[in-house]
Amino acid sequence: MVGHPLVGALRARGHQVSALVREESRARAPEADAIVVADALDREALLAAVSDARPEVVVHQLTALRLMGDDPAGAFARTARLRTEGTANLVAAARAAGARRLVAQSIAFASAPTGDPLVDEDVPLYVDAPDPGWAATVQAVAELEAQVLGAAPELSGAVLRYGSLYGPGTAYARTGGGTAQFVLAGKFPLPEGGAGVTSFLHVEDAVGAAVTAVESEATGAFHITDDEPAPAAQWLPHYARALDAPAPPAIPAEMAPRLLGWFMAHQLTVAAGASNARARKELGWKPLRPSWREGLGHE
Repeated sequence: MVGHPLVGALRARGHQVSALVREESRARAPEADAIVVADALDREALLAAVSDARPEVVVHQLTALRLMGDDPAGAFARTARLRTEGTANLVAAARAAGARRLVAQSIAFASAPTGDPLVDEDVPLYVDAPDPGWAATVQAVAELEAQVLGAAPELSGAVLRYGSLYGPGTAYARTGGGTAQFVLAGKFPLPEGGAGVTSFLHVEDAVGAAVTAVESEATGAFHITDDEPAPAAQWLPHYARALDAPAPPAIPAEMAPRLLGWFMAHQLTVAAGASNARARKELGWKPLRPSWREGLGHE
């Protein structure tokens, strides 16, 4: 969702871009100045490939989440490896190649609950979440961030914590999106109160933030989100209306974990939104799509 358009956006800015792909993904490689073939989990192959490319900046957008439709557990497990083992390999490869900067993708919805509806980047990550699957995901995210930001002084590191992505190709996409299909079928209930806050981000703004980070010297972790964090009680009914779907059925909050799973119940009932103030001030980035209201459910 981000890597392919990012290659084009960087080239449009005059950058020479090498795209890293696995051998089995070569046919789906983006149109880049060069194609670099290696698996990020193969340390020696990655070291050799990145050294050949000799990048000034390495951009880490690695996940295996495109496998979600066929194998959700496998997608999360492989993504955790890419965030831990893959990040370690990429940091080593970037150092060996003489790169000066590393920009990496993270997530803005992994903060521990504080009782506040909106949090900044200083709030600890929810590494001890009661759900083992989410705890493992957040632990992998925390390790990725620590490795990227701990690579100084050799590498200047920036971590982009993307909000919940919407737009073409995402789970929220009007055509083919998994979340959209549940809402259209009336199978995405709204827990009583709907107080959990989501910070959305259009995929085009995720790409724009990565371009900004490549060209910036700012370091640290940054929430990359739109300007309108929204409780589920607002965005979910709006999304259903945009899809011409039935209104989300209301359920008691205590039933949400059983019907939706722990993570989604957490997001809809108690999760906090993410402030983008630091990204605006220190990174010099702002969303071109400031509100989810204009596109969520329409694209």
